[in-house]
Amino acid sequence: MLVYRLPGTLTSREADLDTLWAAGATGLEERDGFVRAYFDDRADLPLDGAWTEEADRDWQAEWKKDLRPVQVGRVTVVPSWLADEAQDAPIRLIVDPGMAFGTGHHATTRLAIGALQTLDLTGQRVLDVGAGTGLLALVAAALGARAEGVDLDPITVPIARENADVNGLNVPFTEGTLTDVLDSGPWDVLVCNLYAELHDALMEEYAQALVPGGPLILTGILTDKRALVLAALDREGFTDVQVREDGEWNLITARNAG
Repeated sequence: MLVYRLPGTLTSREADLDTLWAAGATGLEERDGFVRAYFDDRADLPLDGAWTEEADRDWQAEWKKDLRPVQVGRVTVVPSWLADEAQDAPIRLIVDPGMAFGTGHHATTRLAIGALQTLDLTGQRVLDVGAGTGLLALVAAALGARAEGVDLDPITVPIARENADVNGLNVPFTEGTLTDVLDSGPWDVLVCNLYAELHDALMEEYAQALVPGGPLILTGILTDKRALVLAALDREGFTDVQVREDGEWNLITARNAG
């Protein structure tokens, strides 16, 4: 197995991650002060890392072994290979992450699941922007919403659709961007687990996509990028802005002034 080791963390090397994926990385891991990128073949990388060779390991099996059901309030998220567990949970969602993001284990996802539970979503139209596994849309649907999701990744959209089917939830997922689905709006609630720079770029569209007074739930925001998102919310006239933290990650909620 070929491993390209970069000094730093996934957060500090965020700008380099796309380069690694584009060069053919099959997986990324942060360990012992390094970002480790796994490759089938060597690639010419314009970065300050070094190549090593290691014995092959079943990374998927090792990753699965460490995942357990995650409870956030009334919602318990269960990995598909542990489908028999947490049978007594008030709201139990089975999720197969595949190659998508969103199992409930990351702080950003937990924060968003918690925020959704503070709202009365019965009959509300909810859009999950950057849906990944579809988990946040599924949570909204389980809480009574008419939920849907959008993601531009052609790999993750089928995963999200399969997760909806497994849980018996009628949640449509569209491959595309928020711009592509704007004509289907407005929505009563938007939940968006992206990153700060993208929230900044999409803020005008968030305002267009929401009904007046509609809640906006933004997560995926590192503390040192929080000011960027707060400034964008102010720029577009959002009100009732609140911040919640979980370690270095932030969730920001606001309401659309309309």
